[in-house]
Amino acid sequence: MLWLSRFAIVLAFVVVVLGAFTRLTEAGLGCPDWPGCYGFLTVPTAEQIDTAHARFPEQPVEAQKAWNEMIHRYFAGTLGLVILALAIGGVRTSQQREEKIFSFVAISTHTSALLLLVIFQAILGMLTVTMDLKPIIVMGHLLGGFSIFVLLVLLERRLVKQNADSAEHSSEVQVNKLMLATAAVSGLLIIQIALGGWTAANYAALTCTQLPICEGDWQNKLDFAQAFSPTPHAETYQYGVLDYAARMTIHVTHRVGAIIVTLALLFYCVLLWRAKIFTKQLISINFLLFMQISLGISNVVMSLPLAVAVAHNAVALLLLSSLIITWHKVSLISKVQVQQKQSPQILLPVKELS
Repeated sequence: MLWLSRFAIVLAFVVVVLGAFTRLTEAGLGCPDWPGCYGFLTVPTAEQIDTAHARFPEQPVEAQKAWNEMIHRYFAGTLGLVILALAIGGVRTSQQREEKIFSFVAISTHTSALLLLVIFQAILGMLTVTMDLKPIIVMGHLLGGFSIFVLLVLLERRLVKQNADSAEHSSEVQVNKLMLATAAVSGLLIIQIALGGWTAANYAALTCTQLPICEGDWQNKLDFAQAFSPTPHAETYQYGVLDYAARMTIHVTHRVGAIIVTLALLFYCVLLWRAKIFTKQLISINFLLFMQISLGISNVVMSLPLAVAVAHNAVALLLLSSLIITWHKVSLISKVQVQQKQSPQILLPVKELS
């Protein structure tokens, strides 16, 4: 089951990246129906073009966009089947083992939650198409993909039998402080990711073309009411329906959020450094933070090149996963400390966590 969880992680990462690629290449409506494409299981061939046009006369076939969308669906469907296998395996594993994932959630519950989330994600995928890229649905679909990946990473960590680094060192770690800090920083990052999804879904990524915030008299043009209210009804939301002021407000909010999250992560890294036993996590978070800042600046300076924009999504996913892995490690240390208090004479084995 461990190897299957790792395969699912790789597959989920590919699905998220393909989702970003599909969105950024304007291929979200490359196939106007779901789950097929113009009524077919694949992109219409030359012999099927006339039939496809007859079914959807207002949406002519654009083969490249259609393939972008269908490849994303094929990978997502495969991921769903893999997670179904994990859910079945989770039931069997839980019947053989009594261990818990967060000290209260069994493996079978974890894999079942993953399966339910995949089903919900499929529904969001359908609504993304049938509701013509409505921003709230597009953003929800993005967050759903991130959630699936994070839960798979946690499952893989759960399946690897590991203890905290050292009973000697773990006893010196202020677990409660670290867990609170990890939860707070993770929460801020999730909000920032949601803002990024909202920015992309409303086509606001190129609204501001200067650094550090925006050009011109942007302070007097802010319109939060329109920017973050339910999107007005439209026949299609492709290319956006909000005016400049609303899009600029979304973009500025995302940039301000990036500054806040960066400062929070730097402070968090200081806490990890002081704890002395989170070397791998500290290096990972610092590296990914540097990459994300560089990619964000590049998106502005280079006017949102496709490769950079897709990488910006991918690194955000990896950064969130690094925080979740750190939280998992802190929770293991907390368990060690509880065991030490109950049996202070017992020294638990040392094993470095990935």
